[in-house]
Amino acid sequence: MPLSQPKSVFHGSLSDDLPPGKTITRIEAERMFDFFKKCKLFRWADANNDCEDRANAVCILLDAWNIPNYKAWVFSGYFLKKENGSLTNGWNYHVAALVPVEEISEIKYYIIDPATSVTMLTIEEWANNVTDSPFSYHLIKSGTYYIFPSRKIKKDNWHKRDKRNGRWTMQGLSGINGLSSKGKAQLCFNKRKVKGTEERFRKLKEEKLYFNDTAIQVIQT
Repeated sequence: MPLSQPKSVFHGSLSDDLPPGKTITRIEAERMFDFFKKCKLFRWADANNDCEDRANAVCILLDAWNIPNYKAWVFSGYFLKKENGSLTNGWNYHVAALVPVEEISEIKYYIIDPATSVTMLTIEEWANNVTDSPFSYHLIKSGTYYIFPSRKIKKDNWHKRDKRNGRWTMQGLSGINGLSSKGKAQLCFNKRKVKGTEERFRKLKEEKLYFNDTAIQVIQT
């Protein structure tokens, strides 16, 4: 159902072109959302920190399980264009994993982000939900992009996933922002914790879970 008063606008010129491809069903998407919501590896309650790392981790897992995925980004109007528009909690931006779902011969894009909603939302609903005051701008990028550049944001100048930000992702899942002064200090005393996160994540990747009509057992990782 269209939003009656949308507070977020789709930014097509910054979004990636989405070629037709593999989709999943609504039931599969709902089971997937429920799985991630219950997965103890993710710190969903800490919504104000490490959204890039949670989104990146989800997309890495979905890649390993051969499930199509992208990332949804939403920016405050002020941060992106220096105009009116703010996000909840004073965020400049937010990001979450996204999956393409076929519904009645139409493809809809649903968000996996238990940090901001207890139920699965479309990208339009999700962007509207995290927008405090109009307008924000939402877009879809490849799941392989980790973060946008610090300089002017364009369609094709984003930073892709690599070993370095892969380490940041494991640190983020451990509750440590390795780029901050505080996080760098924490790393000195939490190497074992991060190693434990890396091992749990590796095992989860190897599970190769499926969310189709064959019921899965939710693993409390």
